[in-house]
Amino acid sequence: MENPFMFIVGSIIFFMISYPTLTTESPCQTKCGSLQVKYPFGTTYGCGSPRFYPYVTCSPDGNQLLLTTHTGSYPITSISYDTSSFIINPTSMSSCSSMHQSASNFGLDWASPFQLGPSTFLLLSCQPPTSALSIKGSPVCDSSSSNLCASIYTCPSVVSLGLPLFPPTNTCCVYSPANFDSKGELDLRALKCSGFASIVSLQDSPTDPSKWEFGVAVEYRNGAFDDFNLDNKCNTCENSGGACGFGPTDSFLCLCNNGVNSTTDCNGYTLEQGLAWSSSYLFSWNTWLGLLGVLVFIQSAC
Repeated sequence: MENPFMFIVGSIIFFMISYPTLTTESPCQTKCGSLQVKYPFGTTYGCGSPRFYPYVTCSPDGNQLLLTTHTGSYPITSISYDTSSFIINPTSMSSCSSMHQSASNFGLDWASPFQLGPSTFLLLSCQPPTSALSIKGSPVCDSSSSNLCASIYTCPSVVSLGLPLFPPTNTCCVYSPANFDSKGELDLRALKCSGFASIVSLQDSPTDPSKWEFGVAVEYRNGAFDDFNLDNKCNTCENSGGACGFGPTDSFLCLCNNGVNSTTDCNGYTLEQGLAWSSSYLFSWNTWLGLLGVLVFIQSAC
């Protein structure tokens, strides 16, 4: 062999490119807290759909799935994969058991695949009369549902908003349909209200707010990328025990618990596999690059 050094370097480069990435464990978890996490959701970078990251992640302690927007991070309390929707509980939101003034706006990102679902927003402790509330000249309060204001104002926690017990309902507004402003936000300061509540379900008890389900319903839209992967790849991957994710070029990957990242499923893999962008992936590449650097240094010193 004329140049064994070049043979060694060429071999290292070949293995760097073609050898399947083996990690100690998949960076993608199928559960976060009590929630089952399936495509298009993911727990960290490289997991789920690239359209959902960085909006949806699992908290560092692994106990809470979070939706993060430009206005803050909000706990996801439930997911319905059948209806492509989920429920969040913003800390700034009031409920019958706990009312407080909202220190920040609540909003969604226009560029994200998320939009408001069928929630009923109640604006609380507003400057009366709420019948005068308008956006661009259009009234924002639904007077036909004012009974919801009368019901929620029976909650003793209204005093936390600076209101007396059983306050007049002309300081409450059923904001329906809820529309965010041009920044994608619910701007309470502009509406001259102190707080808000959001109702997902009245639980067949329209006059008993202690039984209502509070939260903000959010719907998500699958893009062509997500639909293709769901129909053609992801179900196969998840049925084989893997988690669906993506590589540095946003190409589909099936991340397996045995450390293999496959382009198909966890029942087998080929040399055409993608690579998950995880700390273990970086370590393996840094190891190869370091070895290559040492060989180049030895060669140049000879």
